[in-house]
Amino acid sequence: MGLTWMELIILVLASFRVTRLLVYDTITDWIRKPFHKEVEQVNENGETEVFIEVKGKGLQRFVGELLSCHWCTGVWASALVYGTFLFFPILNPLWILFAISGGTALLFKLFD
Repeated sequence: MGLTWMELIILVLASFRVTRLLVYDTITDWIRKPFHKEVEQVNENGETEVFIEVKGKGLQRFVGELLSCHWCTGVWASALVYGTFLFFPILNPLWILFAISGGTALLFKLFD
């Protein structure tokens, strides 16, 4: 199926936003919590740094690794967004909303 440029931009921005939501946003900490452990360390400047340790073995570890990598999660988030775009068009307004949010996030970073 061919995409228009506008559809492609919407899908790219929506995939970006879903990926950020899953990997970084605090609102989805509950999704990552079974797979990640946060470890705090004080660096040589006396500042506290937080690191992620992946928990468990097998599937738990696999999902933990996936959720700690925006490149990895981005592939699956893109597949989810594109698949639902094709097969469940009733969700397309959701992807437009995520695309607007993703564009806004990029603009904030650009002008921050």
